[in-house]
Amino acid sequence: QKQLVESGGGSVQPGGSLRLSCAASGFTLDYYALGWFRQAPGKEREWVSCIGRIGSRTNYADSVKGRFTISRDSGKNTMYLQLNSLKPADAAVYYCAADAGRYDCSGNPDEYDYWGQGTQVTVSS
Repeated sequence: QKQLVESGGGSVQPGGSLRLSCAASGFTLDYYALGWFRQAPGKEREWVSCIGRIGSRTNYADSVKGRFTISRDSGKNTMYLQLNSLKPADAAVYYCAADAGRYDCSGNPDEYDYWGQGTQVTVSS
């Protein structure tokens, strides 16, 4: 069974940092483009960042560019999202997703085949 499991969410003050992890089981992330999305209460799911298959490039939403960093670790079959300089507007449930059909990644959630259950990020003073 293919599963993605996020972890690393929590509550931080503005300006703080978190590192989110997305661990895969039942399949190898090397063969998938990967993405992070987020959804705040009352808002639609929003694309945050994505990374293509090994050797491909990364992309970021303008709202997080320069503050968030996406990466992947083949040996651990895990993807990460480093969140720095967090703002209250970054508070949301963060989801990771895997796309089997692309080499480069997409910001369109409909392209993704597998999703994690989400991890909550809270930013407040």
